[in-house]
Amino acid sequence: MANSLPGPFLERNWIGSVETFDKSKIVMIGLPFDGTCSYRPGSRFAPERLRLASWGLEDYSPDYDKHLDDVKFFDAGELEFPLGNTSKTLDVIEDNARCVFASDKKYLGIGGEHLVTYPALKACFEKYKDIAVIHFDAHTDLREDYLGEKLSHASVMRRIGETIGFENIKQIGIRSGLKEEFDLMKQYGTLAKKFEDLDVFKNRKIFLTIDVDVLDPAVLSGTGTPEPNGLMYRELAQWMYYLKDFDIVGADVVELAPDYDKSEVSTAIVTKIIRDVLMIM
Repeated sequence: MANSLPGPFLERNWIGSVETFDKSKIVMIGLPFDGTCSYRPGSRFAPERLRLASWGLEDYSPDYDKHLDDVKFFDAGELEFPLGNTSKTLDVIEDNARCVFASDKKYLGIGGEHLVTYPALKACFEKYKDIAVIHFDAHTDLREDYLGEKLSHASVMRRIGETIGFENIKQIGIRSGLKEEFDLMKQYGTLAKKFEDLDVFKNRKIFLTIDVDVLDPAVLSGTGTPEPNGLMYRELAQWMYYLKDFDIVGADVVELAPDYDKSEVSTAIVTKIIRDVLMIM
């Protein structure tokens, strides 16, 4: 029997996770899906690799003067998806996110590609009708469809805007997209260029979604669609620190594709982004 062995045995969950769902305030769920990836696949491998890499983190954040133990989050593990069935995959994510919100806990998804945000946001919107979305990304993600497919990581923010209203979205770091996507951003004033642009959501419930390609490829090369002229890590960290006084009830961190950076620096960076997200939730 394994429990009769002296051990110790290696942990495979995120560093600092509490032992049970019931003891948690935040529930972390791995989302290994990249079924609509339009360029370089591989983000499905991120959740597992991030768990392993988390053990290289310090659990203490000097920026927030907190330990991960103070956060009370539970790593629920990775969801199992039916390969090749995007619709059913999204249903699985939505069902699990709905359970998190129904239990009055906060949701943290670890992707995977960016489409995984949409079902989690729908579950969040069922509980919090005043939800607003803060979106970090290199890309607008506002296409009506991609090659005729409406459920795509290239159209995830379009689907979210249709669900909650585009006026309830703020976007940071955007530098790539179609002209009509940028026109839509201008129409609704979604682009945030300074911290204070987010203050319109100060008294709202927030869903935070971070596509890690918001960072410049010189900082983070391990992603499916790298885009030059991005944020430096310190810039992203400063935006996140500004959000520490906002009421974040749901979040995700998506689009790490670890195998495109053999140094594993990209994976290490994303583990720290996730630690910061946990600190501000």
